[in-house]
Amino acid sequence: MKFNLLRWFGILILSSLSPGIVYAAGDPEPGPVLEAMKKAVAFYRDKLAVHGGYASAWKKDLSEGQVEHSASKTVISIQPHGTTTVGLALVEAYRATGEKLFFTAANEAANSLIECQLESGGWPSDFDFAPDKAAKYYLRSDKEEKNEEQGKRRNLSTLDDNKTQSALRFLVELASLPESKENGDLHSCLEYAMEKLFAAQAPNGAFPQQWDVALDDNLPVKKASYPDSWSREYPKEQYHRYYTLNDNNLLNAVEMLLRARDLTGEDRYLERAKKVGDFLLLAQMPDPQPAWAQQYNFETQPVWARKFEPPSLSSGESFGAIETLFQLWVVSGDEKYRAPLARALDWLEKSALPDGTWARFYELKTNRPLYCEADTYKVTYDGSNTPSHYGFNIGNLSGKIERMRENLARDREDLLRKRNSEPSSKESWEKRARDLRGKVKQALKEQEPDGYWLRGDLIDAGEFVKHIRTMASYVEASRKSSAE
Repeated sequence: MKFNLLRWFGILILSSLSPGIVYAAGDPEPGPVLEAMKKAVAFYRDKLAVHGGYASAWKKDLSEGQVEHSASKTVISIQPHGTTTVGLALVEAYRATGEKLFFTAANEAANSLIECQLESGGWPSDFDFAPDKAAKYYLRSDKEEKNEEQGKRRNLSTLDDNKTQSALRFLVELASLPESKENGDLHSCLEYAMEKLFAAQAPNGAFPQQWDVALDDNLPVKKASYPDSWSREYPKEQYHRYYTLNDNNLLNAVEMLLRARDLTGEDRYLERAKKVGDFLLLAQMPDPQPAWAQQYNFETQPVWARKFEPPSLSSGESFGAIETLFQLWVVSGDEKYRAPLARALDWLEKSALPDGTWARFYELKTNRPLYCEADTYKVTYDGSNTPSHYGFNIGNLSGKIERMRENLARDREDLLRKRNSEPSSKESWEKRARDLRGKVKQALKEQEPDGYWLRGDLIDAGEFVKHIRTMASYVEASRKSSAE
């Protein structure tokens, strides 16, 4: 107790000499927080990185890294949380602190993505650098080295689960740093990826779930309609080229494009994002269900995806479409993106289940909740026995709906200022630091002696991303609140 009191008085004396945030006993100070960040990043670089990239999790003995569907000492993940979000956290940490270690690690992560970029421009869900496994992919580097015969090599870039979008978001952020201006490999990778992504955008503005070639420019541009009938039997058709809202694919793409426009000032990114919005306007179903399906065919009709994803209206994906159109209205000012949102929110509210949750799927026209039976995957109205690997009910959307209605009632200029703002005074920086203290304390408490964080028995990339971002923001806010 005596030591803590002396330390507290010392802090008061120092703060009187240097106005700004006051660190009471037990509060984290920016210097030690930065050192904890450096320890974590050094461990990741030295012990976990594969060609500069990262898996999603690792055994504590470091014998293998794990990704969504496999494990290997040489595999990296190209989806949250893995190389893409670890890399983005490193960029944010460098911006916040100026620590060169973070910039170096971010570049190494980017190099891993450059190395495994597909010829189609984007990325798969993961990539194993073991020579025999890497040889199964048709890479951009293969084409550039005149190894142009694809054969049976894989070349499907994917937007599923925020894979290619999160890779591009990380690379855009890194490329925007002044220190990256002369990084030709980075800029070339990014430009190639954007060119291929734009080529994969359909004439109506939609994106497929996956692509390997440009979409046909002659595909129809139609408003959404209900099919005359739809089969309750899974048709086992390839759906990856169809227009997909699943897992907020389009929302993630639009957010990435809007961020690219913010950082570069290039309107081509905004125009591509607005094309997605134009598709969502077309894809909103007519009455009695003015919302969105999870998947559409080229006729803009709801269609089967996987065997547990029947043609239907989707509550979660509908709210994602609402969020996408809302952001486009705020950024562009075009009222057409705002106009259909009230009707969609009304549909969501009316579709709530008696227990206050929502079904994931609602039958076309009848709006009855749809489910699939465990084991057989037969479509049913009974949600009591569904496969455990998939969520047929989603949580309470009431709070999100209420906040969206409040935001739609606000002045657009206020929303735009809030979107583009950061603290502008010492007092506001100090408030940010105060608000983050508890989370930083928790991060320091949970950090293992070698620098990593665990989730259960695994070293976890998601925990790294969460804590590094929090600590970086805290260090930045603490310094700026104390700056002269």
